[in-house]
Amino acid sequence: MTKHIIWDWNGTLFHDSEAVVQATNAIFKPYALPELTLDGFRAVFTRPIWVAYERLLGRPLNEGEWEQLDDGFHEHYFRLCDVCELAAGAEVILSTWTGTQSLCSMAPHQHLVPKVESFGITRHFTRIDGLTGATGGEKAAHMTAHIQAIGVDPGEILVIGDSVDDGLAARHVGARAVLYTGGMTTRAELEETGLPVVDRLTDALDYA
Repeated sequence: MTKHIIWDWNGTLFHDSEAVVQATNAIFKPYALPELTLDGFRAVFTRPIWVAYERLLGRPLNEGEWEQLDDGFHEHYFRLCDVCELAAGAEVILSTWTGTQSLCSMAPHQHLVPKVESFGITRHFTRIDGLTGATGGEKAAHMTAHIQAIGVDPGEILVIGDSVDDGLAARHVGARAVLYTGGMTTRAELEETGLPVVDRLTDALDYA
């Protein structure tokens, strides 16, 4: 039985896929690559993010190149995401779920907290954790720390996210997961995890 939901933010509760694609196109403009579409980015997206960038370039990143690209991405993304909204159905789910819920995101913590507050939904979460260190990596360790902080038995937790990495992080801590197709990962890749996959965020509660 699910007592607690751990939500992902980017691509799950927060519908920011177009901002991600536009920011990615902006940082790769000097490389003279063809401009990415959403489907084009989904075809290469993975975590760690630098692996996705290497897929785009067709080569390993040079020393210091990842840091430069990551800094540039966030500079563009923070501007572009100002016009992004919550995913369809997000407010309804947050308001109707009768258990507890928290937010565990790979977004920088100092940006995440005010962004969540701007939508007036902070009250729904017992804890909000973004990254305070380097970005772009995998979520398992961050999820482990989050669960230790909230003090909930992983067997009573459902993780709702939009990426393979969300599913792997849930498995790492012993929680269940359902994956949503509204983010940067193709449905086919999500289905390869063997986890439930939904096209509407509101359907995720069917697995709680």
